Amino acid sequence: MALNSRNTHHSTGANNPFLKRYVGPDDGLLGKNLYGNHWNQYKPNGRNVCAHAFIGKLADGSIATYQTLPWNHRGWHAGDSANDTHIGFEICEDNLSDPSYFVAVYKEASELCAFLCIAYGLTEKNIICHSEGYKLGIASNHSDVMHWFTKHGKSMDTFRAEVGRLLKVQASDKTTASNPKNLYTIQVGAYSVKANAEAMLAKVKAAGFKDAFIKTE
Repeated sequence: MALNSRNTHHSTGANNPFLKRYVGPDDGLLGKNLYGNHWNQYKPNGRNVCAHAFIGKLADGSIATYQTLPWNHRGWHAGDSANDTHIGFEICEDNLSDPSYFVAVYKEASELCAFLCIAYGLTEKNIICHSEGYKLGIASNHSDVMHWFTKHGKSMDTFRAEVGRLLKVQASDKTTASNPKNLYTIQVGAYSVKANAEAMLAKVKAAGFKDAFIKTE
């Protein structure tokens, strides 16, 4: 699908880390946007803007991702041709100086990108931010996310490396699940009298074989 060929990484450019500013209506977790100016509606404030997802704080301060468009639907997030080819999500910015918030949304964003890469057969190399999109000539002239990441010692290269690590973990877990370890059962006796079988079971467990059991045939 052409719309799912890449992932584009944005941040909102405003000091408001709460999802309710951009996503609505309140589902009991978001909290209520008293001004009704969230982006999850037709032309908010007259603007043509709609990302596929937002990452930020719920009302209780925990971090979450909210999907606002189908992943294979054309978004309006890049200001240029990347709208036709890229999935775009926004991270709700705070004042850019809180390391704990940054670490939390950085982790959430990397996990979201890993999920999308697996879902659409992409790799970490397919991920760009808005400012990289501008340099490639496919997005408008915005600085996100490099104006924020560098304040915390991160870059898109470190971000892509983290997504790559998550993809390797997922691949390893999948391989392990599809190739379980062989299990071998050893029979230590066969008895026609139940009391004798129970006596042997007690001896085996006393020897340290806690998983021993009696099987009736």
